[in-house]
Amino acid sequence: MTRARVTTLHELVDESAALDPHAEALVFADGERLTVGALAERSVRHAAALLALGVTAGDRVALLLPASADLVALLLAVTRVGAVAVPVNARYLPDEVRHVVVHSGAALVVTASPSTPGAPDLDDLARRAVDAGPAPELRALVTLAELGDHDTGPVAPDVDTAQAGTRVRDAAVLVYTSGTTAAPKGALLSHEALVRLAAGIAERMALTPSDRIWTAIPLFHGGGITFALAALTARAAFVHPGFFDPTTTPALLESERVTVALAAFETIWMPVLDRPDFTDRDLHRIRLVMAVGVPERLRTMADRVPQAVHVSCVAMTESSAFLALGRIDDPLDARLTTGGHPMPGMSVRVVDPETGADLPPDTPGELLFRGPTAFDGYFRDPEATAATIDAQRWVHTGDVVTVDADGRVTFRTRLKDMLKVGGENVSAAEIENHLLTHPAVGVVAVVAAPDARYVEVPAAFVQLAPGATATAEELIAHCVGRIASFRVPRYVRFVDAWPMSGTKIRKVELRGRIAEELAAAGITEAPRVGA
Repeated sequence: MTRARVTTLHELVDESAALDPHAEALVFADGERLTVGALAERSVRHAAALLALGVTAGDRVALLLPASADLVALLLAVTRVGAVAVPVNARYLPDEVRHVVVHSGAALVVTASPSTPGAPDLDDLARRAVDAGPAPELRALVTLAELGDHDTGPVAPDVDTAQAGTRVRDAAVLVYTSGTTAAPKGALLSHEALVRLAAGIAERMALTPSDRIWTAIPLFHGGGITFALAALTARAAFVHPGFFDPTTTPALLESERVTVALAAFETIWMPVLDRPDFTDRDLHRIRLVMAVGVPERLRTMADRVPQAVHVSCVAMTESSAFLALGRIDDPLDARLTTGGHPMPGMSVRVVDPETGADLPPDTPGELLFRGPTAFDGYFRDPEATAATIDAQRWVHTGDVVTVDADGRVTFRTRLKDMLKVGGENVSAAEIENHLLTHPAVGVVAVVAAPDARYVEVPAAFVQLAPGATATAEELIAHCVGRIASFRVPRYVRFVDAWPMSGTKIRKVELRGRIAEELAAAGITEAPRVGA
């Protein structure tokens, strides 16, 4: 189950294939299935094709592909030859794709034409991105079909030579962070960091070859990558919808006999739980659900799948995904109110963000961590790296957390997700948590709106729960008298969809939206509420 030996990514898949080549490794909702033996073989063929295209150790290879077996196989193939895989967000627009391609110095971009009617044309997206201006280090852009023309078969001595020079501390994947407050930064993740985290997940979740693991987290996201690697580590099947659709998810969970649901975000899991056919499906095999959210929402989720153990987490790209994860033998209340214990080998501290002094248990402060799954820095950004990783290798996250006496970590807010309302520090998460106690509120994001009197005030963007109705005045009234007046939202705006970056709501866009609206209307000072 858990691997004591640290390997490279290609050794991980090759060793799993040697143990049981016929075990199902990947399942996609479009019917694509691959055994671990076939996955290892396909990654070797892709690696040979990359070598034929001139890819060498240290090159960055951007992968702008739909979630598929080829994406997983290519990620493994890139790292086989000592190059660095750069998964690109398939939801990006051309300028965003261009930023990743140019900033990463990608030597090669691999993309794909649409495989089904209505599917995104990622080939066209990639070409528009690279045609928009110079990309000095880019040597070629190829589709999967064109890459296949360079396949040399399952036996490729050149691949053996190339992969022999790959070391566990080499960079394997360059993941661009979600960029909720600025342009995405590229976090360098080593083979060791990814393999150790995969082993830690397999251990913490007690994964076995009989498990079937579902997630809808995109495979360009650090979480999606590490979940797939954790499945390989445990020799369990990894089930992915490709394109997430909550209307078809209950049937997929049933037909694929899913045992572990790595739902992660309420924006993914709640629409599935709210499906009218959810309770009609035979989902008794689900033994474990991982999701994050406020305790009230986590309790609701747990009640909907009562036979399963529910755990939460604290995660970020810079820790290769999970930094902390609930233990399945923890008490229910601890699993629903905390993000769990640090992953194996990881150390955490909570410090005063002003003085750097360590804080006692249950005291909010900035989260610092270090250990084997930590990233190695931001690619080509020494200033951001130096500001984040100190001389003792502690990573300064900018997250406000508490750590209880038993070592469990609980996320509270972002230091940069703090509002300054008339001199008062206000946590956006605290306002969001209160608004979620209103039965009509499905998802909420609170941001700062500019204000002449208070400098900034809270503005809430709300997606209503299915079938629910509410007015802005009603939601503001729900806050007045229940939370401090400086925390009460002065503006409420309803949305049907969110600006997303990876799996995170892009609050920077919401802040811009409310600021532009107020400026256009000539509003400089918010209505007063409460006392």
